Amino acid sequence: QLQVVESGGGLVQPGGSLRLSCAASGFSLDDYVVAWFRRAPGKEREGISCISDTDGSTDYAGSVKGRFTVSRDNAKNTVYLQMNGLKPEDTGVYYCAAAERLLLFNLCLVSIYEYHYWGQGTQVTVSS
Repeated sequence: QLQVVESGGGLVQPGGSLRLSCAASGFSLDDYVVAWFRRAPGKEREGISCISDTDGSTDYAGSVKGRFTVSRDNAKNTVYLQMNGLKPEDTGVYYCAAAERLLLFNLCLVSIYEYHYWGQGTQVTVSS
């Protein structure tokens, strides 16, 4: 059974940091493009960050670039999203998604329907 599970969310003050984890079971994440999406109530999922399955290339939404970092630990079959300098507008449910292939990696933030494996989400709340 292919499954990804997010963890690491919580309540943090503005300017604080969190590290989200995306752990896979039933398959090896190193063979997949992995993306982080987030959703606020009533809104569509927004692509936040992606990491390639080949050369380690990454991409970020403009709203998080310079503050968030996506990385892999293949030994742990886990992808991380390090979030620094958090802002209230970062609040939302964060989802990990995996795609065995994408038509174009440089579209990884918008190719939402190419991700077939999704976690249940982890809540991130940024508030003082």
